[in-house]
Amino acid sequence: MKFSTLIPAAVLLTALPAIAQEEAATDQPGGFTELDFMQIIDQGGIMMYPLALLSVVAMVLILLYLMTIRRNTVVSDRFMNTAEAMIRKRDFLGLIGYCHRQNQCMARITQKSLEFMTKNSSSTFGEIREIAESEGSRQAGMLSSRITYLSDIGSIAPMIGLLGTVLGMIKSFLEISTYAGVKQMGLASGVSEALVTTATGLAIGIPSLVFYSIFRGRVQKYVSELEAATTHLMAMLHAQVQRQAPAQSPPAQQPRRADEYAMPVPSPLSDDRPDLHGI
Repeated sequence: MKFSTLIPAAVLLTALPAIAQEEAATDQPGGFTELDFMQIIDQGGIMMYPLALLSVVAMVLILLYLMTIRRNTVVSDRFMNTAEAMIRKRDFLGLIGYCHRQNQCMARITQKSLEFMTKNSSSTFGEIREIAESEGSRQAGMLSSRITYLSDIGSIAPMIGLLGTVLGMIKSFLEISTYAGVKQMGLASGVSEALVTTATGLAIGIPSLVFYSIFRGRVQKYVSELEAATTHLMAMLHAQVQRQAPAQSPPAQQPRRADEYAMPVPSPLSDDRPDLHGI
């Protein structure tokens, strides 16, 4: 191609965006074409549908965790005061029934410990403490595993956006290779698809990771409070069990005196003296 033919081609390429903008401006009186949400999704391509699903799931999880991951759902002052009062009264069965009506992690730990203690009267306090520790670990694991879904969404959403970006760029290069000249509308469609999916993936992933960090800090704080509350109740329970054990044990038998083991000696004035007249 001669240099003289490159100049008109360059001028045409630079003039095409202005021509396309003027044609789009004629559609509305304001001079600009407004795109609604559905048109943006259409421009993003097929990868916008899984991204939209992830955004809905992330929003639902964030609202759910805001309502459920609170101090009163892990350990509350009201439950601790009631549990302490019932332990002092040694009303273990009543405390088990009260734990059944409470939806708290601390209630589940107390319930499991007291049920094991009441059903196994010969169990030691070390075994009861092991039950409390295992249930506490399970409750802490449940709290930690729930919020990992937000971390997963924060990692998956940008990857899906990156996949949409790659598909959009492939579409753009296919448009370039298919036509001898440059088809501007096809090239712009592929590039817009790539940019829209990338922006959407980041828009979903960044808030998900931010809220994951917030909820992770809350969970660590509440797990520490749960451990402290469990240790406190186990100490009170141990004190009550130790206090109750001497009261239920049978009284120790007093040792017999030395004179109780001596043979009875007949009195000199009694009639049990031996008969010496027959000798």
